[in-house]
Amino acid sequence: ASWRGSQASPWQFIAGIGMACAVTALPILILFMEKLHILRLPLGQRVLRYASLDDIAIWTVLALILLDFERMGRQLTFLAGFTLVTVLMRRAFRRLPEADRWYLALVWVAGCGLAADWSGLHFMVGAFLSGVVMDGRWFNRERMDLLRHHLLLVVMPVFFLSTGLRTQWTLGGWSVLAAAALLLLASVAGKLIGVRLAGRVLGWRAGEASVIGWLLQTKALIMIIFVNILLDRAIISSATFTALLLMAVASTMLSIPMVTPRLRALDKAKSR
Repeated sequence: ASWRGSQASPWQFIAGIGMACAVTALPILILFMEKLHILRLPLGQRVLRYASLDDIAIWTVLALILLDFERMGRQLTFLAGFTLVTVLMRRAFRRLPEADRWYLALVWVAGCGLAADWSGLHFMVGAFLSGVVMDGRWFNRERMDLLRHHLLLVVMPVFFLSTGLRTQWTLGGWSVLAAAALLLLASVAGKLIGVRLAGRVLGWRAGEASVIGWLLQTKALIMIIFVNILLDRAIISSATFTALLLMAVASTMLSIPMVTPRLRALDKAKSR
């Protein structure tokens, strides 16, 4: 099977695969931590902070991967315009009542997405940047949760259907399965080793690094978005797309079974 996309240079392909292995899906992570009853605990809040930093790094590198030197003028124009308009938008958000901020937020997200797509970056990069510069405290938390629920209920099935239609399960045969297994090994080992090293440097308690490392294995939703962008921009081939999806599903499925006993052991050690 051909793994690299038709428009990708070697460094873009390698960086794209590396970032795909590093993805953590915040929405799925939050659901998992709610199920484990640790979301509001100090450990859960730490995991959220680490996952948020992970997301920022991933989308920043993705923006670099998608830079098109032939359209550099457009992309620099977008970044300069985004910086300028962000200052004005933040002032407007602060002055508006909470009810009116929702309408402005929708226009802001759509505008950033369209502008990013025009510049040669993907619309998801623009949407992500638009969210980064907004403050969560500007919006009612209950309404935000309700909006997220309705979006997941209505939009996500269509998105998953679209992704499923693009997945070619017969392409590449066993080589795709082997690639998925190799990617899974790299993803799991990379995060566990990295988190364990961070734990030693920061002086975490015994067992915390393992729990955090396995929680950060959740990929599903964000990974699907990420690899769709790579496929849209021909950074990866259809065979690589399928292998990455298989890796994302397997990685996410491993998270809860691996975390649960380690979390129990951590609680027992804490109670002694």
